[in-house]
Amino acid sequence: MIGRLQGRLIHKLPPMLLIDVQGVGYEVEAPMSTFYQLPEVGDEVNLYTHLVVRDDAHLLFGFASEDERHLFRTLIRVNGVGAKMALTILSGMEADDFARSIREGDTDRLTRLPGVGKKTAERLVVEMRDRLKDFLQTTAGDRPMTGAGSTAGNQIEEAISALISLGYKPQEASRYVHAVAAETMNSETIIREALKASVSK
Repeated sequence: MIGRLQGRLIHKLPPMLLIDVQGVGYEVEAPMSTFYQLPEVGDEVNLYTHLVVRDDAHLLFGFASEDERHLFRTLIRVNGVGAKMALTILSGMEADDFARSIREGDTDRLTRLPGVGKKTAERLVVEMRDRLKDFLQTTAGDRPMTGAGSTAGNQIEEAISALISLGYKPQEASRYVHAVAAETMNSETIIREALKASVSK
């Protein structure tokens, strides 16, 4: 089991990262909550990881904190919630919003996340309610953003691509991104605001 990676951040395009660890490049998928805390490309990064072994692939998921990884591991124990859906949930809702939805039984809010149907939302409420106290030791709070470094058009394209990777339909992704995008925003800021908009309707 690979539990942690420390190396140089080579590339980042949500939800994928490439990290160089002593000459070996690790491809890592990470939720947007982790992307918001990443350093600039070329800088050193430390991530807690979870390895998923399948017949056709080994998938490595990375997280900025142990609490975040613990929440991911708790989510994938819910029947019908796989690693991809857990990543989408962590990307689409901050921990305190997710906790509030679970406590209040707000399945409508949960079903606004791509791939989460009514039955899955109900299952999340039932199975996660008793587990909330175990992982919600911290709240999301303000996270540092990375610099832009490319044109506004590219930032929008990257944001749309990221939302599609998280399970949104291309038309939905484009609509949410264009509704919030501004010239001064980098792609991660656009993604954060688009995700907030998608679950607040």
